[in-house]
Amino acid sequence: INDLRRGLFDVLVGINLLREGLDIPEVSLVAILDADKEGFLRSETSLIQTCGRASRNQEGRVILYADKMTKSIQSTLDITKQRRRVQEEYNQEHGIIPQTIKRGKVESIFETFGKIEPTPLAAEEGPSYLSKEDVAEKIREYGLEMKRAAKELRFEDAAHYRDQLQQFKKLELLEDNL
Repeated sequence: INDLRRGLFDVLVGINLLREGLDIPEVSLVAILDADKEGFLRSETSLIQTCGRASRNQEGRVILYADKMTKSIQSTLDITKQRRRVQEEYNQEHGIIPQTIKRGKVESIFETFGKIEPTPLAAEEGPSYLSKEDVAEKIREYGLEMKRAAKELRFEDAAHYRDQLQQFKKLELLEDNL
């Protein structure tokens, strides 16, 4: 998402755009595939929320790909049309000219503080502080944390746990070869 915001690429394929707090004003097009497949992700509320991802961009557009008009699609169209009318009237009354929200550059913690190098593992140099059982426990722990973070869509955390997991797997291989 940050790379999209920085303009490093033009297209981001999102699977779950209903996450709260997902605010990307740079999004100018949202395409919803299988919009006519009724269910949780295609309910009226979900469609409105997903369409809203393009609403903070002056040029924002939404394309609903569907073979038939469902109640959810029709309701979404009606509600967004009504909201647009009310917003346009308000803007007209108050002399507001809509503009795309501009945000400053968002930095990750790595950009702010520089790449954080992992603490050297005990087996890399000096005396060993972790037993074989400790290393196995860390591998199990980081594996579980990685999966939990990914399931909760905390992908940066999941990547961190993956990196830690890989470090401990390397340590395990080193210990096995001693």
